[in-house]
Amino acid sequence: MPTRRRFLLGAAAAPAFALHGQSHDDAAAPAKMPAAIAALSSRVHEAVPITVTEREGRLDRARSLMKVIDMDALIITAGTSLNYFSGLKVGYQSERLFAWILPLFGAPFVVCPAFEEGRVQEGLTVAPDGAATRIYTWNEDESPYNLVAKSLKDRSLGAGTVGIEERTQYAFADGLAHAAPILKTVSGTPVTAGCRMVKSRAELALMQLANDITLAVYEAAWKSAGPGTTNRAFSELVAEGYRRSGVVGDASCQVGPYSALPHGSVQPQVIREGDVVLIDDGCTVEGYESDISRTFVYGKTTDKQKQVFAVVHKAQAAALAAARPGVACEAIDKAARDVVDAAGFGPDYRHFSHRVGHGIGMDGHEWPYLVRGNKTALVAGMCFSDEPGIYLEGEFGVRLEDDWHVTEEGGKMFTPTSPSIEAPFERV
Repeated sequence: MPTRRRFLLGAAAAPAFALHGQSHDDAAAPAKMPAAIAALSSRVHEAVPITVTEREGRLDRARSLMKVIDMDALIITAGTSLNYFSGLKVGYQSERLFAWILPLFGAPFVVCPAFEEGRVQEGLTVAPDGAATRIYTWNEDESPYNLVAKSLKDRSLGAGTVGIEERTQYAFADGLAHAAPILKTVSGTPVTAGCRMVKSRAELALMQLANDITLAVYEAAWKSAGPGTTNRAFSELVAEGYRRSGVVGDASCQVGPYSALPHGSVQPQVIREGDVVLIDDGCTVEGYESDISRTFVYGKTTDKQKQVFAVVHKAQAAALAAARPGVACEAIDKAARDVVDAAGFGPDYRHFSHRVGHGIGMDGHEWPYLVRGNKTALVAGMCFSDEPGIYLEGEFGVRLEDDWHVTEEGGKMFTPTSPSIEAPFERV
């Protein structure tokens, strides 16, 4: 699961369960699995995959949005949106163009490298309109952009308006523009985000499971670590917890002054008694993600640590309390920021240096965003993070993050929030 903090874990080559610093000579020595981690077991059987019927509904929704904005076709390259609409999983997008194209009328069609045809045919057996989906293939010495232009022309769309999914590489959009100069290209975001940002019951269930697993793994890692544990070893505890839970996930662990960097540091760190520890990230269940942060201290806490935690805790609650259908996204950010400012940690982004939340679903960050200036109205089914933070450079940072979704009655957390800096997983 690629995440914004994955780079912090790239050097985390410490052996599993090496909780304390080790010399080179004993680095390969086996260590006993902590009981809390050993107690975790696979939960993948609880996940109910998205059905073809639901994906068919997504195509209908996409076409209704396309019709409103006079879009004749939507082009999506490899990535999350491709999986969301078609169920096709083709891996990362390389320099070779792979495009799934949804016309306003008729079945989708695919443009892909010739050597990928077999894999695409296999995937189409469980895709909406899969049997009617035509595959156009190009060889290595041919232009995929000319083939896209031809495929559109075959559908009488050669001079139409085509939406380009926002994460499409510039080279692909530019190549198409040169191959089909009379084609009008526009942003496909109103369609892709318009569909993806409101979750169905099936999606919410997968996100609930992802969040439940993350919280259980975090608690197990917290119980298994303590003063003397390296941040890399803590991250490995989390990774092992996810493996035992049957999912893929990770966590950044930042200690002491490094916790004041919202996305942390690559520096090796060791947890000491009285240090602030900040962990963050999540896991993926059937393509749906969680994103949870916890901040805690092993041992005696200072009054300042408790004060900052209390302000962040209050800001998180204020953000959730402000949520209800029809409220603008920016109002949620303001509700949390007002609490932080009133406590003397403002103004604006001085110590609370990022927005209060982001949309979440199949991507860890997706539309819409809870940030000043975003007047998008909340709708039941939207999902977000709620993650206010206060970062004191050179000292420590506190961030509390839980995922939540909009209901007709207001905002609802997927998981219990953290009650205190001393007991982050206590149920109250």
